[in-house]
Amino acid sequence: MRPNQWLQTTAVHVYEVRPRKDKRDVDLVSDVLPFGRLWYGKSDAVSTAIGYAKFYCRSHDVVICVSDEAGNVIQTHEYAGEFKEP
Repeated sequence: MRPNQWLQTTAVHVYEVRPRKDKRDVDLVSDVLPFGRLWYGKSDAVSTAIGYAKFYCRSHDVVICVSDEAGNVIQTHEYAGEFKEP
């Protein structure tokens, strides 16, 4: 089974926070976002992007990976969804 198939069957939303190519600010990237990515700026861009992902995936489990400029994952955050069906 491919990784994407596993993620779809377990209802885990995966987000990636990565630096923009212009080296300013960060992008929040995910297949579950309506337009594929969101742009965050200012000094708290990473924490704001993580907060958005946590808030909008309250009914699903979420994995948030933070990458550096080279594409290496430097942080991983996992949260269990708050709203589950009985």
